[in-house]
Amino acid sequence: MFRVIPYRGFEIRVTLTPVERDLYSVTFQITGHNISADNLDGALIKVRHGPFTERWAYLVAEIAGQAAIDVLAGPQGD
Repeated sequence: MFRVIPYRGFEIRVTLTPVERDLYSVTFQITGHNISADNLDGALIKVRHGPFTERWAYLVAEIAGQAAIDVLAGPQGD
């Protein structure tokens, strides 16, 4: 299962992999701007402490992706 979530000009690409009935492991990938000297844009990140239900998997990955973007891109102007 796959979902793309736009955030601050980036895309958070979330992938769920079934591990048990109605439980999933989840990874996310941030794509968009090349914002770091180490070229971390596009790194595949596995979310720990799973497996999760489908709803929780998407929520946890979205929040983790948004937090990563906020750290890498800096504060958002109001």
